[in-house]
Amino acid sequence: MNFDAIKKAAQGYRADMTRFLREMISHPSESCEEKEVVACIKAEMEKLGYDQVEVDGLGNVIGWMGSGDKIIAIDSHIDTVGVGNRDNWTHDPYQGYEDDQVIYGRGGSDQEGGMASAVYGVKIMKEMGLIPAGYKIMVVGSVQEEDCDGMCWQYIVNKFFPAKGIQKEQVEFVISTEPTDGGIYRGHRGRMEIRVDVKGVSCHGSAPERGDNAIYKMADILQDVRALNENDDADATPIKGLVKMLNPKYNPQHYEDARFLGRGTCTTSQIFYTSPSRCAVADSCSISIDRRMTAGETWDSCLQEIRDLPSVKKYGEDVKVSMYMYDRPSWTGEVYETEAYFPTWINKENAAHVQALVDAHHALFGDKRVGPQGAMHLRNRPLIDKWTFSTNGVAIQGRYGIPCVGFGPGAESQAHAPNEITWKDDLVTCAALYAAVPGLYKEENKTADVTQFRAGKTDNDIK
Repeated sequence: MNFDAIKKAAQGYRADMTRFLREMISHPSESCEEKEVVACIKAEMEKLGYDQVEVDGLGNVIGWMGSGDKIIAIDSHIDTVGVGNRDNWTHDPYQGYEDDQVIYGRGGSDQEGGMASAVYGVKIMKEMGLIPAGYKIMVVGSVQEEDCDGMCWQYIVNKFFPAKGIQKEQVEFVISTEPTDGGIYRGHRGRMEIRVDVKGVSCHGSAPERGDNAIYKMADILQDVRALNENDDADATPIKGLVKMLNPKYNPQHYEDARFLGRGTCTTSQIFYTSPSRCAVADSCSISIDRRMTAGETWDSCLQEIRDLPSVKKYGEDVKVSMYMYDRPSWTGEVYETEAYFPTWINKENAAHVQALVDAHHALFGDKRVGPQGAMHLRNRPLIDKWTFSTNGVAIQGRYGIPCVGFGPGAESQAHAPNEITWKDDLVTCAALYAAVPGLYKEENKTADVTQFRAGKTDNDIK
C-alpha cells in the first residue's frame, strides 16, 4: 500500500471537503430536522460516483461502495444541537467562515466534519483500488443521535438490514467519526435518562400548611442527587458518591475498566412543576437526571440508587423513579420507540479492528497524535483512549456487539459549544486514515469476542 499516495490524494481533496462541510453547516439540521442536509449529502455522494445511495425509512442517508458480502461501515451523525443563546456567537453559526486552518459553524466538529472525511475517504478507496475483495463499504449519515444516541442504528439493524436481506453479522466493524482530538477511541461510558416524579397537594398560598408542597419535597431529593455525584465513598459517608465504582471494594469485577472510562456522574438537567396558580402550593414536581454510567453499573442499579436515596425513601409512595422512553418522529415521520438507556462499552485494545486503525495511523502519521498547531494542546494524550461523551456506539457495540472504534476530525471540547470550529488538517488526516484501514484489517486476527466490557440490556423487548 502506497501511504504517501494516500496522503497526497487526501490533501488533494482538502478544498472539496472544506466546501462540502460548509454546505452541510449551511443547512440547519437539529434532530428530526435533517431533511435538507440529507439531500446535500446524497447529492455529494452521487456526484462522487458512489455505487448506490439511499435514504432509509428513518431518514438516515447511506452510501455504498464495492460489491462484497462483508461490510465495513463508517458512521457520522448529521444532526446537531441548536445554537443556544445567539449572542454567544461571534459569527452566524450557519453561514460561518473559514480561514487557512479552521472552519467555523454549528456542526463542524460535532459532527458533520466526520461526514466530509468519510465521504471523501471512501472516494479515495475507490480511486486507488483499496476496497478488499469480498468487502463493501457502507457510509452512514445517521439522524437523531443528539436526541437519542444509537436509535438510528437500532433502526438500521432491526428494520433497514432485514429489508435489504443483510445480517448484522456481515458487518465486520464500524468506524465512528465522532471527534477524537486526534486519537483512536475504543469505548466510552454509557448513559441513561432518569425521571423522578413527586406528588403533593395544592391549596391556597395564603395558608400553605393546608397543602403538601411537592417542590419542597423535591428540594430534599435534589440535594441527595447532588450528594450522590459529589460525595466520597468513605465508610462514614451516608450517601456514598459515584466515585465508589473506581474502588475494588464496591466494584470488584470491573473497577479497572471503570478507571479507564472514568467514574460515573449524575446531574439534574431539567425541572418541571404543576400548580393551580402563582398563589397556590405546587401539587407536583418532576426532574430529569442525566446519568453517565461507568463499567459495573447497570440500568437497574442506577434506578435503584435513586430509589434508595434517604429523601426518596422518606416520601415513600409519593415518589416515582423511572426511565424515559423516546418516541419523537424523525424528519420522515417515522417513529422508532426505544428506551433512553445507552449501554457502556469497551473494546479490547488488541482487537483486529482497533489494530487496523492503529496500523494505519502508524504507517501514515506515526505513533503519536497529530493535528494543526492550534489543536495540539488538546492532544498530549495516549493515541489509544476513550471518549468522555456518548456516541452511536452505545447501540452499534453496546447493544448489538458489532465491533466499533472511533477516529474523527475535530475536538470533543467544541461539541455543543458556541463558536464551534473544526480544523481543515483533521479532515485530510481522517480521510487518509479511513482510506487505508480496510486494506490493513487482518480478518484472520479476529476473535469471537472483541469486547472487553459491555453493559447488559434491559428487560424491555425493544424491536
